[in-house]
Amino acid sequence: MKKLIKKAVQLFLLLLVAGIVFIAWANYSMKRNTEDFLFSNVAEIPETKTALLLGTSKTLGNGQPNAYFYNRILAAAELYRSGKIQYLIVSGDNSRKDYNEPEDMQKALMERGVPEDRIFLDFAGFRTLDSVVRAKEIFGQHKIIIVSQQFHNERAVFLAQQNGMEAYGFNAEDVNQYAGFKTNVREYLAKTKAYLDLITGVEPKFGGKKIQIP
Repeated sequence: MKKLIKKAVQLFLLLLVAGIVFIAWANYSMKRNTEDFLFSNVAEIPETKTALLLGTSKTLGNGQPNAYFYNRILAAAELYRSGKIQYLIVSGDNSRKDYNEPEDMQKALMERGVPEDRIFLDFAGFRTLDSVVRAKEIFGQHKIIIVSQQFHNERAVFLAQQNGMEAYGFNAEDVNQYAGFKTNVREYLAKTKAYLDLITGVEPKFGGKKIQIP
């Protein structure tokens, strides 16, 4: 009995160590492979027809404004005004009647001068993988600039490139370290899951009719 317990403990420790090593490797590899494709200066980023703005909640659980959301909106509006892009796909969650990330982003962008006819809404961007793959398969974009915070762009650009797209990231301003602690920890695990999704061939939850961007 003691030998069985000892073997079980050893197996558990081995799997734990392997898991930690894989998580660290996945994050390092993703960061290293995308660093040359991420930009914080709009003047340096290549021109392309369309940008993909990744969604997040407009407000936090306590009702306060979400800095991640507003910083992404400011970055996307700056990118459009610079002339580096002509159109925006706003992709996010719309799984409940009282929650609509794409429409919230569309409204915020229009308030900052982006014309409505330059904004395309993707209501099925439930995950980063879904948003990225749908930009290619549904909206027909093979070259794209992804707008989010840098830690998120690392994963999104990686996924886009792995799905045969020419992808760049425009980094929105991050939030302070304290406010973003939980988000950064969650992103560390999300990068690991992104690798597992590629290995296992996970696909977007929903398809749909093709949408043509002029």
